[in-house]
Amino acid sequence: MRTVDLSPLYRSFIGFDHLASLMDAAARTDKQPSFPPYNIEALDQDKYQITMAVAGFSEQELNIESENNTLKVAGVKADKVSQAERKFIHQGIAERNFERKFQLGDHVKVIAAQLDNGLLVIDLEREVPEALKPQKIAIRKSKLIESN
Repeated sequence: MRTVDLSPLYRSFIGFDHLASLMDAAARTDKQPSFPPYNIEALDQDKYQITMAVAGFSEQELNIESENNTLKVAGVKADKVSQAERKFIHQGIAERNFERKFQLGDHVKVIAAQLDNGLLVIDLEREVPEALKPQKIAIRKSKLIESN
């Protein structure tokens, strides 16, 4: 695995010390499973949407949690009919439990979630507090001190 030298970034970016740890976490070899498939879409400058294909899961079997800039979506199937009683010729619909985590940017909040036709849609929005938005700084004129 390659290491990346971030020292040039530190010359012009202040307060991004956590950037290295985020990049390390993203580059770890323990990859998330590919189930369930999902899309991440940018709807607007500060609005996002995650769509997950969760066919066969009911609302009661899905759990969505947001904590410390991490969104966790989990699906736990209720007790199902014994596999011995069912005889599949082909089983292409996964009926397994899952947990998927998404790292959210600062001030990104989950706005809503809905389940429709086997698709779980999660709406997200970045809500930057007024105190953190760019502010115009006035420049005062200084008085020249004359020496005699």
